[in-house]
Formats: sequence, structure tokens, C-alpha cells
Amino acid sequence: MLKMRRMWRGSPLAFLFVTVFVDMIGYGIVIPLLPFYVQRYTSGAVLIGLLGSLYAAMQFFGGPFLGGLSDRVGRRPVLLFCLFCTSLAYLLLGLADTLLLLVVSVALAGGASGTLATAQAYIADSTSPADRARGLGLVGAAFGLGLIAGPVLGGFLSLFSLSAPAFAASALALVNVALGFLILPESLPMMRRTSTPILRLNPVTQLGSMLGMVSIRVLLLAVFLLNLSFAGLLTNFPLFSNVRFGWDATANAFFFAFVGACAVLTQGVLLGKLQPRFGEKRLLLGGLALMALNLGLIALVPFGPLLYPVVGILAIGIGLAIPALTALVSRRVSEREQGKVMGGQQAILSLTLILGPLISGLAFDHLGVPSPYWIGGILAALALLVAAAALLPNHSAILARRNIVKPFFLGRRSLRKPRKPGA
Repeated sequence: MLKMRRMWRGSPLAFLFVTVFVDMIGYGIVIPLLPFYVQRYTSGAVLIGLLGSLYAAMQFFGGPFLGGLSDRVGRRPVLLFCLFCTSLAYLLLGLADTLLLLVVSVALAGGASGTLATAQAYIADSTSPADRARGLGLVGAAFGLGLIAGPVLGGFLSLFSLSAPAFAASALALVNVALGFLILPESLPMMRRTSTPILRLNPVTQLGSMLGMVSIRVLLLAVFLLNLSFAGLLTNFPLFSNVRFGWDATANAFFFAFVGACAVLTQGVLLGKLQPRFGEKRLLLGGLALMALNLGLIALVPFGPLLYPVVGILAIGIGLAIPALTALVSRRVSEREQGKVMGGQQAILSLTLILGPLISGLAFDHLGVPSPYWIGGILAALALLVAAAALLPNHSAILARRNIVKPFFLGRRSLRKPRKPGA
């Protein structure tokens, strides 16, 4: 056991890869089957949509709190806590015999979904600034692999019973808790921890504090626009492909597996080769340019097979842009603030997951079938412009003078003297 602990201490990224992979397998097992769990009690798509919004809303509250808590007590206990609560949530889902218990299980799963933000903070603790994007890309690859493997495993287990996938996801998370308890070292030493009061770890205070950091404020706007550009398309695409090209559930399943494979190859292989050569700034701008172009091209594709190269390139753009942007944000804050900032980014992501499906659904119904993709392309182009402005020298002072940052974020706070980056 001591030998195993030493092996993992030398490569904590391996455990984080497994952690995020297992966490996303559980998510991928359960979420596609959620409509069938709901149908046990009632029919209609409204409740399914509300449960999805409930999950994202609980993420909004849980992400900043757990990320900030990891700055205070360390990454290891927060990771183990998240995994344990996730295991409990899936167990409740498998045992649910009432609608109330189903709602409780979804809320608990969303509230405990701080694994990714805490894992990102762990990477920020454990890697040099030059290697950070590659480490974050490895976690992104685990994220994509889990989303590919989860639905396949869930579909197979559902042949036995509808509860079997939830029980399997619960068991996987619990095994990961035991493994982490035995071998995972702590990445945040005592001298780098904060003493932020527990009551100040709520999402409103956390986001307000994070948006008060002039060094990352404009980059956070880019984070919001980037994620919003495609947040609603995951739920909209099956409708789009069915109406435009007549694709059924099987065709969409194969397509999503292809997209996941592109994301895994990008973040697991391509990013590691391109980052040392081009750096995070160029990868971010290039990735956003690919996103803006190919989101617009989806709206113009004349027949189904062309979606594969177009969306494949889009997945590459997303896979390059997100780790590069996360690394740039991480490098501009101090070591004591990594958990808070990663948790705050999780809250921003949750907001986009609440707003994105609503925007896409309204656009699809009232503006036309391709309109969500035109909107996504415009949002990605705006993210590109904002990111380019954020990477200019003295960008905060320039934007403050032009009154761009001031009305969007915190009024007069944007006129404060910029903080010197801590990392």
C-alpha cells in the first residue's frame, strides 16, 4: 500500500483523470435515462426540463461554495465529499419510488457537482504555469471519455432494469471515494490556505469577489460567452438534426459519440502537442475562431453527412479554447484563490446551462430551425473579441476608460487600480 501511495503521489494527475472520468461516467449513465425515470410518475417534457434546470441551479450554488471551501480546508477532503454525495445521490435515484425522492436525488447530484472545479484547482496547485493547460486538457479528455462511455454503459444496464444504471453509477463513485481516501495526497499546503468565513462562500459573494478581480474580469466575460455559445445546443441538436435531416435517436447517438471522440483526441493528444509551440493565448483565439466559424456553418449544412467534419472541427475549437482560457484565468490569480476562481467558473458554466437551453428553444420555435446556431456563432465571435481585448496590454484600463467593463460588471469597481497578478 505504501508503494501504491508513493506511485500516486508522483502522478496525482492520474488519479484526477480517473476521478473525473468516473464522475462523468456516472453523469453519462444517469442523465440520458432521466426522462424514463420521470415517466414512472408523470408524462410531459416540462418536468424533465425543470429537473435539468434544477440540476444546473444546484450547480450554480454548489460550485462556488465547494471551490471556495477547498481553498480553506484543502482539495482532498472536498473531492472526497463531492464523490461521496454523488454516490448517495445516484443511490437515491435508483431507490426512488416517489417523485419527491427523484427531485431530492437530482438536487443532491447537482449540489455536489464540485468535482471538476476542485480537480482543476488541484491541477493549478500541482503544475507549473507552463504545464497547466496540458494538465487541464487531460482532465478535459477524461470528461469527454466519461460522457462517451456513460451512455453506452447506461443503455446496456437498462436492459436489466431501470434502476441498474443508477446503482452502477453509485458504486463507481463510492469505489472512487475509497481509492482517493487511501492514496490521494493533498495538494494545498497549510500556509497557502485561506481563512474565508463559511458564510462568505455563497455563490453571490463568491461571484462578486471574483468579478472584483480586475486581472481576470474581462476573461470571465469571455468564459460566459464561450460557454453560452453552445450550452443550449446539446439539447437542441437532436431536434435540429431530426427536422433538417430526419436523423433518429440512433443516428444522434453515433454522432454524439463521434463528437466526444473528437473532444478526447483534442484535449488528450492535440492540446499537449500544440500548447508548447503556440501557447495558451494563440490556442484560445484560434479555438474561438473555429467555434464562431463552424457554429455558423452548421446552420448552412445542406445534407447530414457534412455535419461530421463541421461539428468535428467545432469540437476541436472547443477543446482548444476551454483549457487555454481556464489556464489563462488560473495564471492571473494567486495560489490562495485557485479554488474560489475555479468554483466561480463552475457557477458561470451553470448559469449558461440554465440560460442556453432557454435561448435555443425560444429561437428554434420562433426564429427558425437554424437560428440557435447563428446565435451561437455570434456569441462565439463576441467571445473572440472580448478575449482578444483581454489579452491586450493594460486592457482593463483601456476598457474602463471606454466604459465597456463598467456597466456590465460592478459599476465603479472597474475603475479601481488593477491588482497585480498573483500567479
